[in-house]
Amino acid sequence: MADFEAFRKQFQGDLVTPSDPGYDEAIQRWARNTSRPAKVVAFVKNCDDIASALAYARAEGLRIAVRGGGHNAAGASSCEGGLVIDLSKYLNHVHVDPKEKVIHVEGGAVWETVDKAAIQHRLATVGGTVNHATVVTADGTSHVASATENEDLFYGIRGGGSNFGIVTVFTLKLYDQQPTVFAGPIVFTPDKCEQVASVLASWWEGAGEKEGLLAGMSPAPDGSPCITLFLFFNGTEAMGRVTFKPFFDLEPVVDMSKEIPFEELNSMLNANAVPGRNYYMKGALLSKSPLEDLSLSILTRVVQASSSGELTTFVGLEYFPHGKINSVPADATPYRRDLTGGVAIIVSWDDDTPEKSKRAAKEAREIASLIGPEGEGYGNYGDGSYGPDSDASSMEGAVPPSKAKALFGSSYARMQAIKKKYDPDMVFNKWFVIEPAN
Repeated sequence: MADFEAFRKQFQGDLVTPSDPGYDEAIQRWARNTSRPAKVVAFVKNCDDIASALAYARAEGLRIAVRGGGHNAAGASSCEGGLVIDLSKYLNHVHVDPKEKVIHVEGGAVWETVDKAAIQHRLATVGGTVNHATVVTADGTSHVASATENEDLFYGIRGGGSNFGIVTVFTLKLYDQQPTVFAGPIVFTPDKCEQVASVLASWWEGAGEKEGLLAGMSPAPDGSPCITLFLFFNGTEAMGRVTFKPFFDLEPVVDMSKEIPFEELNSMLNANAVPGRNYYMKGALLSKSPLEDLSLSILTRVVQASSSGELTTFVGLEYFPHGKINSVPADATPYRRDLTGGVAIIVSWDDDTPEKSKRAAKEAREIASLIGPEGEGYGNYGDGSYGPDSDASSMEGAVPPSKAKALFGSSYARMQAIKKKYDPDMVFNKWFVIEPAN
């Protein structure tokens, strides 16, 4: 048994227990239904604090959860009766090195902080492009992982989620970025669904690396079905309107697209991700053609899921060119590079009840079953798809190792060896859990 008071004395950050002021706030999450009553919340200030928290939790037999930005709908950053290592209070800063074109991002930072800091130097980064990272592993040791140092750990964390340690600092590559871009939503009525899908299919065949869009299906404020295209072009409004002219020719009923400051780009979907609501998220894969996914039958089903007024349902089809992503060798990271693209199914509601939660899950699963080739949605795991799934929330933010094996496919055995080296006791056992090699 460990001495909590001794732990508290050596801890430099804040330790919050159920009897302390601020406890309720400490366990709250972006998705309210994933909040769990932890025994201890450790707001860490540095790697030494993380090592101390890990040692205390292991000595006490407490399950561990790690909170970074907290934007998770599966409960992976919460831990009932366990210890939460929370990076969001103190380890949330970023530092830009414009000369080297890198940005150092602490593990509790959010993308708003990253975008605003980088664009001041006319630079931007891409999520997931990690040059190196500082990682605290299960035994409390800090490692610098990069392409030339602790290469196995570097491989594992770039796609393996939280299986191997706690990243206190990411170092991300930066790229030249003009300060404004063309972006914003345009809205179509359901009678244009087939036409929009047809234009989308033609555009998608030749989409360049400076453009992309997210096609949303949801009820409008008055409850009627609508299709919203969230456009993006990395250039001027004039160039963007030329690029997306076939869509504008279909005469959207709402056009809110315009040239905006780059740092506002990632806020376009904030209305669909309001903190403090209850969320159920499900993923699926895009079909080979937008004509299959952006269909009137699926749109009708999405709106039907929201018809009672108790649930709000949104489906986002992600059409972002994969050329740069797929230019990375397939064996460079565990992240899958042979996927068609993602679909995010988000069901949210206000006052939580078991009935609403079950209904939200049912609606999301049924919608997922309509998208993509039969039997190949994220929810089935048979194709090794890579994406979100709130089913983990029913298992304290973890899914069975069999699903992780399906998710990572041919990379799984290599990741098992890394797990055995850095976390043989499975201290990090949230989300898609990898079992150590025998």
